[in-house]
Amino acid sequence: MSHSPSKSGPPAGPLAGRRVLLIVGGGIAAYKALDLIRRLRDRGAAVRPLLTESAQEFITPLAASALAGERTHTDLFDRETEADIGHIRLARDADAIVVAPATANMMARMATGHAPDLAATVLLATTLPILIAPAMNVRMWLHPATQRNLATLKGDGVAVVGPNEGAMAEAEFGPGRLAEPHEIADALEAMLAHRSEGAGFGFLAGREVPQKPMAGRHVLVTSGPTHEAIDPVRYLANRSSGRQGHAVAAAAAEAGARVTLVSGPVAIPDPAGVTVVRVESARAMLAAVEAALPADLAIFAAAVGDWRPAEMRDAKIKKDGHMPAPLTLVENPDILATISARTEGRPPLVVGFAAETDAVLDNARKKIARKGCDLIVANDVSAEGGVMGGLDNTVHLVARDGGVETWPKLGKEEVGRRLVARFAALLAARNG
Repeated sequence: MSHSPSKSGPPAGPLAGRRVLLIVGGGIAAYKALDLIRRLRDRGAAVRPLLTESAQEFITPLAASALAGERTHTDLFDRETEADIGHIRLARDADAIVVAPATANMMARMATGHAPDLAATVLLATTLPILIAPAMNVRMWLHPATQRNLATLKGDGVAVVGPNEGAMAEAEFGPGRLAEPHEIADALEAMLAHRSEGAGFGFLAGREVPQKPMAGRHVLVTSGPTHEAIDPVRYLANRSSGRQGHAVAAAAAEAGARVTLVSGPVAIPDPAGVTVVRVESARAMLAAVEAALPADLAIFAAAVGDWRPAEMRDAKIKKDGHMPAPLTLVENPDILATISARTEGRPPLVVGFAAETDAVLDNARKKIARKGCDLIVANDVSAEGGVMGGLDNTVHLVARDGGVETWPKLGKEEVGRRLVARFAALLAARNG
C-alpha cells in the first residue's frame, strides 16, 4: 500500500522530491513516527523507514511500510540487503536522515560512535545531514550525561528539534516530549533549505556542519521572568517561560559564540554550551548584565517586571480577617534603556524584545525610540495567541527607522536560529 500526496498537484517546497531515511528509536513516542511519515510524504518527500529492535515493540514494520510505500529496514544482518552492503547504501542513498524519537540510548551511541545495530551503524557510516528529535523521561533528558552527548552531537553538526515540555507517560511533567510531527517536518525543511541555498554551511571531516558566523564573539542574552518579593513566600511575576530567550542563547552557541545567559526563574533546561547566571529580581538581572559586559551583541529577551514592592515584608503576611496594608510599588530599573544609553562599553548591537497585547507595531516603534536600542523583536502575547509559555512565536523585526519585517509563525527554536543568523549578518556588515 502506498500513500499518495494531494491530488491538487505535486507539493512544492524544500522537501519536494527529497529522500529521507527515518530512523525510529525505541520509546513510547515511536507511535508519532507514523504521523511523521504521513506529513513528510504530504510535503513531497520519499520516506524510507528504519526501525530499531526496541522501536518494533511500539510500532510494526508493516505499519511503517504501509504509510511510507517503502520497505522498512530492521536488521543489520539481513541476508537480502547486506549482500550489497546494505547499511552503507542506506547511509548514502538519501538527502537527509531524521532520527525520531532519538532516545537517550540512541544519542549516547551517536555521540560515542558505538554501532551495535543497523541504525547506529548507518549513522556512523553516513556523511548526510542529520536531524534528531529527542524524546525521553525528563530526568534522563536533564542528566549531565545526556546533556554532554547533546553538546557533542551539536558540535558534530547534528541538528536538533525539541524536546518539548509537557506531561510524560510516567505521570511526570517537564522537558522530554517528542516534538510534534509538523515541528520535525518544519525543522527538516529549514535544515535542507539552508543547505540547498549554500548559505552558512561548510564541510569538516567529511560531514556537512554549520559554519560559525558568531565565532570569536561574546553574546549576552537575558531570558525568563523576574520575581519581585512581597514577603518571604510571595512575589510579583509574569507568565514568561523563558523558551524564546533560551532558544536564542542556544542558537548563538551553535553559531560559535561565547554566550552568557542571564536567566530569571524558569523550569526549562539550560542550553548546552552556555554560561548561565541565575537571578531572581530585576535589580539582580541588571547587575548580572553589567558584570557580563563587554559583549559584541546584547539580546534582552527577558520579561522584566516593571515594578516591585517598595519594601519586602520581613514575615509572611497572614490572612487574619483584616486587609493588609496597601502594597506600594516603585519602578524597577530599565535594563534595556540603561545598556543602550551607555557611553562606554555599549555593545555594538543591542536588541530588545517587546511583548505586547495590543497595537503591537505601534508600541514597538515607540519602545525602540524610547529605549535607544538598535532593533526590537516584537510579538503579540495576548492570551488567545498562546505565545507566553507556548512552543511557537510570530515575530516582527522593527528597526530604528520604523521599518518592519514580519516572519511567519515558527517554532521558538527556529525563531532563535533565524534571529541569530540575522544578527550575525548585521554585525558582519558593520565590521565591514
